[in-house]
Amino acid sequence: MTSFSFKERCLIGLTLFSMFFGAGNLIFPPFLGALAGESTFSAMTGFAVTAVIFPILGVAAVARSGGLTTLAGRVHPAFAFLFTLLIYLSIGPCLAIPRTAGTSFEMAIAPLFTGDGAMTGTIMGFEAHVVAQAVYSVAFFLLAFTIALNPEKLTQRLGKITSPTLLTLITILFISAIIHPLGDYGAARAPYDAAPVVRGFIEGYQTMDTLAALNFGLIIAMNIRALGVKTDSGVVRETIFAGFIAGLLLITVYLALAHIGAEAGGAGLTGENGAQTLTGVVIQQFGHAGLFILGAIFFIACLNTCVGLLSCCSNYFRDTFPILGYRGWLTVFALTSTVIANAGLTAILKFSVPVLVGIYPLALVLIILAFLHPFIGHLRLAYPVTMLFTGVAAVTAGIGQAGFKVPFLADFFASMPLASQGLDWVVPSVAGLVVGVLLSLVMPRKA
Repeated sequence: MTSFSFKERCLIGLTLFSMFFGAGNLIFPPFLGALAGESTFSAMTGFAVTAVIFPILGVAAVARSGGLTTLAGRVHPAFAFLFTLLIYLSIGPCLAIPRTAGTSFEMAIAPLFTGDGAMTGTIMGFEAHVVAQAVYSVAFFLLAFTIALNPEKLTQRLGKITSPTLLTLITILFISAIIHPLGDYGAARAPYDAAPVVRGFIEGYQTMDTLAALNFGLIIAMNIRALGVKTDSGVVRETIFAGFIAGLLLITVYLALAHIGAEAGGAGLTGENGAQTLTGVVIQQFGHAGLFILGAIFFIACLNTCVGLLSCCSNYFRDTFPILGYRGWLTVFALTSTVIANAGLTAILKFSVPVLVGIYPLALVLIILAFLHPFIGHLRLAYPVTMLFTGVAAVTAGIGQAGFKVPFLADFFASMPLASQGLDWVVPSVAGLVVGVLLSLVMPRKA
């Protein structure tokens, strides 16, 4: 077999969608809509670039390049090792994987411990909600671990079962909002009242999908081979098809969630984050019974993403650090994530912002360079100089987000065009590409 049928391609696309669509994908679009109001679709244009277009381009870039390590190796072997390791740690046990358990607990279980009729008291000297979070984390990661034991079978489990269920529940929520509108779109509020497109672009970082895209290709390729496509060219082609299908599903769901959020904002149901926005919506539409629907949506979405992340991280560490096999690393990451998840969602999100600010621009620029490769691939300094300029700007901004200021560099990059909108890395990246190209031309490779 060299290619799939349309049905098989849809199945693979659904699998990739389910791996992308986690907690962040659920909470950021409705909150964007609630704040952006009449500027929702302008903001969604920017959001779609970093949350849909770049992730899909990332899948295609990695597939065409032969893997993330090969792609990053065009910069330098040391960069390839360090960057790839940081990516896997970020989307793995340090941030994204624990976030899946933290978010699903906050939405599905935590409401039981707040408000009227809340479960209170202590168990073995610990508050009830602390014990509940610990038990939930263990059960959540045990289930994810079990599913991830056979990564080549994710298409059968995610694509055929959990993804259709998730899409059905979201569709119910959207249809309800259409039949019983919550209100009109309100006026745009900060930070979307000025430059909503750019703000949406920055908000797309939070989904972490561009980072994940650089790694999901491996698992998707494994499932494509398991379904019968064996040639390298066939695997690349079907991976790209899966990316486009996943992207279409993502933008459709994002627009639906943003619409729900915009109506909620107009009705005064914004809340402090996207989770609270959706909570207000389901209570308004279905009463408190709607919380069960929302809890199920968050649980399935988070579980799907968790399984995908556990699988790709375990595969990478097995190949890079073969001291442990796939199941050994899977066990390590499941246990580590269980511990970190109990730090609480707020702590995880607080830590994630500086990390994403420092890493995300590097991922975006690397993907752009991958598609410029036919034109710059022969220029030995184009990749390293561009990534050097981007990295200095991005890391400086990340350190600033953590509350520290790099002398001279912080003020220098703050003076850049677009810096006030969080895009202080754009001009340095373009400058780096120009400098890299010119240096390559005047300093040709030695024979």
